[in-house]
This record gives sequence, C-alpha cells and structure tokens, in this order.
Amino acid sequence: MKIHYFQRYHEKENVATANTMLLLSRLYSYSSDKFFRFLKSEFFADSFEPELVFALQEKSVDRIPDATITQEGFKIVVETKLTDWFYSDQLMRHLKSFGDEKNKVMITLASEWMSEEKLVDFENQLKEYNATQTYPVIHINTTFEMMANAIREVIDDRDYEMQDVLEDYLNYCYKDGLIPVSDSWKYLRMQLAGTTIDFNIGNNIYYDKAERGFRAHDYLGLYKQKSVRAIGKICARITAIETESGIKYTPEFGELTDERKALIQKAMDDGFRSRIKNRLNIKKRGCC
Repeated sequence: MKIHYFQRYHEKENVATANTMLLLSRLYSYSSDKFFRFLKSEFFADSFEPELVFALQEKSVDRIPDATITQEGFKIVVETKLTDWFYSDQLMRHLKSFGDEKNKVMITLASEWMSEEKLVDFENQLKEYNATQTYPVIHINTTFEMMANAIREVIDDRDYEMQDVLEDYLNYCYKDGLIPVSDSWKYLRMQLAGTTIDFNIGNNIYYDKAERGFRAHDYLGLYKQKSVRAIGKICARITAIETESGIKYTPEFGELTDERKALIQKAMDDGFRSRIKNRLNIKKRGCC
C-alpha cells in the first residue's frame, strides 16, 4: 500500500489548505534556499532569510484566515477555496491580519482563477486600502496547479524526496478535483518495466498497483536498462480488484469491453507469475 504524505477524505477546503501548507513547509524543511527561491520567483524580489512560522486558522481582529506564513519583515495570508467562491468583503477583513510588515502578500488559492469581475472589484478596494498604508499589500491570485508548477521549477530532478512529495500532492489534487485534467495531453509518464516489458509491449497493456497515482497524462513510455523501449497513447485506464465474488472492474476512463476484461485477467496472471518468480529468486540467493 502506498503511504501518502497528504491526508484525504476529510472536509475538502480545510484539507486543501492544510495540504498546501504542508507542501510548502516540507519544501522549507528540505531546503530553505529552494523555498526562498520559490517565494522570490512568485511573490518577492528582495533578499530575505529569517525563520518562518507556518500556522493554520490564525485569529486576527474579526476574521480567521485559512493559513498564514510569517517571518520578521514579511507575512503571507492565504485564503483557500475549492472553486471561485471569493468575496471582497471577506478578503478585505483578512487585511486586518497584517501588521507593520514591510512585505505583505495575500494569496487567493483555488482550483480555478478568480473571475475577472471579482478580481477587478477586490483590486479596486485593495488599491484604496493601500493608499492608507505605509507598506502596501500585494494580492496574488493563483491555483493549486500553478503553485505546484512553481515549486517544480525550483527543485531539481535529483531532489528525489521533494519530487516524491510534490508528486503525491499533485495526485491528491487530481483525485479531489483541485486540478483540471484538460491539459493531460501535454504529459508523458515514464515507467520502469523490467521483467514485464515483453508482456507489456506484446499485449499493448501496462499494469501497476491500484494505489499508485500520478499526474494526469495521455501518453505512457516504458523503459528498461536506462533505455526507452516503447511509447503509446493511453486509450483506457481501468482498476481491477479481486473479490470473493470475482473481479471488480472500475473504469476511470475508456470503455470496459469483454476484450479488455480478458486482457486484464491476462495481466493479473502475469503479475502473479512475476511475484512467484521473484520470491523463488530471493530464496535461491538466500540459500546460496
């Protein structure tokens, strides 16, 4: 069973906030330099390095924003919605969360961009508010996908731990509908297929554990011994689970035909044989 970094199956808006803050705090714990590069690229231009404090549901004068990220000299207030349910009166009350920080940012985070009408209305009110302040509040409207993409830009392929964390965050976002999958045509997923690659290519099918989850993608590449051996377009994705009454099929997309049921059964048999073979190889190495 895959162990997830990010929680699922609770109140979605609170979980979305907590999971996004966890992603950012994990990035900061992993590399403060990369975290500050993320902040500088998205929100700030000046150099700053002080200690950060991540907080959820921090009380202000008369509102409780979903999350705050604070350090001496700057503060970020985050308001999270599942969709474009932002309202200017609520956002204006969140401005009371700020003090005399030099750098102040309010992030409105959702699965979609704020509508033009709402954005213009809030920006106009914010402009009037900023005229009364020594240091203005910067408003950043963004999405879960853009947040993840910005983090991907500051981490390297060799940052295996953070890549794994980010992948699980994306998987969570896709499963909860926080990132639309309409752009899946742009992505190709590379998978290692060592002992099964001949079966995969010969039957035009790839199988893996049902717990595995990835960023939405329309194309799949298989590699073996550091070399890509096959690339194909995905025409169906189906989950198959063995139960006492037989195999339970759940199509994620694509048609569930009798031909595909037979192919899935063939793949499950191949997976069983591969596991038996691996156990025998382990025992043979152990006794020799």
